[in-house]
Amino acid sequence: MASESGRATLFLSYAHADQAKAQRLARALEKAGHTVWWDALIEGGSRFAKSIDQALDAADAVLVLWSQKSVESDWVRDEAAQGRDRHRLVPLSLDGTLPPLGFRQLQMIDLSHWHGRADAPQMKAIERAIAAALGEAPAAAARPAGRGLSRRQALAGGGAVIVAGGALAAWKLDLFGGDAAARSIAVLPFENLSGDPAQAYLPEGLTEEIRGALSRNAGLLVLAGTSSEAAKDVKGGAKAIAGKLDVAYLLEGSVQRAGDLIRVGANLTNGETGFSEWSQRFERKLGDVFAFQTEIAGMVSNALSVRMATDAPAPGGTTNAKAYEAYLQGKSLYNQAKDEETDRQARANFEIAVAVDPNFALAHAALSRSFASIAAQYAAASELKGLYDLAVAEAQRAIALAPTLAEGHLALGYALYSGRLDPKGARPSYDKAYQYGRGKADIVLLCAAYMARTRRFQEARDAIDRALALDPLNPRTHRAAGTIAFASRRFDDAIVQGRRAIALNPKISNANASVGDALLMLGKLPEARAAYLNEPSAMFRLRGLAALEHRAGNQPAADKAFAQLVSEVGDSAMYQQAEVMAQWGRADEALAKLQRAREIGDSGLSLVATDPFLDPVAKDARFVRFVKELGFD
Repeated sequence: MASESGRATLFLSYAHADQAKAQRLARALEKAGHTVWWDALIEGGSRFAKSIDQALDAADAVLVLWSQKSVESDWVRDEAAQGRDRHRLVPLSLDGTLPPLGFRQLQMIDLSHWHGRADAPQMKAIERAIAAALGEAPAAAARPAGRGLSRRQALAGGGAVIVAGGALAAWKLDLFGGDAAARSIAVLPFENLSGDPAQAYLPEGLTEEIRGALSRNAGLLVLAGTSSEAAKDVKGGAKAIAGKLDVAYLLEGSVQRAGDLIRVGANLTNGETGFSEWSQRFERKLGDVFAFQTEIAGMVSNALSVRMATDAPAPGGTTNAKAYEAYLQGKSLYNQAKDEETDRQARANFEIAVAVDPNFALAHAALSRSFASIAAQYAAASELKGLYDLAVAEAQRAIALAPTLAEGHLALGYALYSGRLDPKGARPSYDKAYQYGRGKADIVLLCAAYMARTRRFQEARDAIDRALALDPLNPRTHRAAGTIAFASRRFDDAIVQGRRAIALNPKISNANASVGDALLMLGKLPEARAAYLNEPSAMFRLRGLAALEHRAGNQPAADKAFAQLVSEVGDSAMYQQAEVMAQWGRADEALAKLQRAREIGDSGLSLVATDPFLDPVAKDARFVRFVKELGFD
């Protein structure tokens, strides 16, 4: 990370033929106070050493010197890909050469007229670009974009061009109107041609895994599953579907199973013209599917002229057909989020998958999430610790098997935070999940929620904006955006996002209550009451009504709602009981219930550091100490 003085650790990537120019730039950056890592620092013979990977991982920014020689270097491309995927890439050009395809999302700084002066405009442009990549500088003043230029370009003297805004801001600008928008794609649900509804999990799973493989490509904007599936209700063919989803391309397909053989047809359609750009038919054994998904993703990327950073299969997979089938069946059940029976059956399928193939990291991560979900929703207080311990163990196993598996890091972060109430311990896991899973809306969404609950509000806002862009038609994403806005005290925004969630799914739980919460905080009591009465979840409906009626001066109604909360939901709502007591001004009882919630492992405590319902006790020294003891800064 950058030092407190604002200086950064920089990785310099270049072709060997450009070593003299690279050395001159390295010296200038060192004089400016930066730590510069370049492979001339490695002793002879160790060019391929692990130290390169370690330096890349540790670097605050990756400066790539593009030239006629370096664009042909596989090493430079690989190093640039890591910088791009970490959103730490600063592209420079020694001779005016453009970066290769797949690396043009960020505009480069032209050094072809730089003569080594430390005070030259190009060096000032590099400093601004480094700060922007680290998110430490405001956007440079924008100028109107000309033909072929993105909106984030700005002159930096001497013809140099820099990125205006941080790496994430640049991504968002591309997302909504730049190169990535032109390569946006929705993977529509693959059709089940097996004639057996019981086999539906196979095309469902294959669709999701291909979507995941494509999302590894930073040059593509891949719409998430929930939004992609909204196309099934659209009439009028490919152009109408692409217009509804606001994407440039559609990937459609079909799956047919014959024993252990899988026959897949895939077709890439241009959303503007409605015509096919590429189509292919495949036949593979079920156990070969993970490599096969990456093969399809590579072909689609090539058809869109976007180079994949790697041809390796996605991490965490299996070649065992039985394990893979059990995993897909478990995912299908888990994604239904229907009831306790289906969630427990999903857990059983994940357990079969890891028993058949103990090295199946994705299945271990899924099993971890399954344990945690059952603990959070259905388990008795006495079961919580054991279930969360299992969740931690399975997530750690997934990470040991596949260190770059975003799902593994997310599972560990979730188990540590919600299960063990360890926000500090969970942070490295959430940060790695975000690093490795930035193209997957569900991962970004959960990371955004964690950021908000640990008071990283701007990061949370940027992350949830990213999730909304990847999955704009998913009610859960809008609900999460509403809860993040609520925790940030942006109550008007919370109402807007909550209502969008309800419009997309009128039966969604906790969205009406979220709207009611924000209205309550704004003092709009009649509207808040109407929202609470529409909430299907008794826990959040009764908690909201108990707080509202007290504020409205109707204590008998408040007492009645609270009594129902205690009798109908019980200790599972201990945290919500504490919220009500805080709103009633009964600080001693609120703090006692928070302590009880801690004793039983109530996951509601994950909200405690940012919950507006607890504002009446926020300055109480006992509450401050309680929050600090939980590990919140």
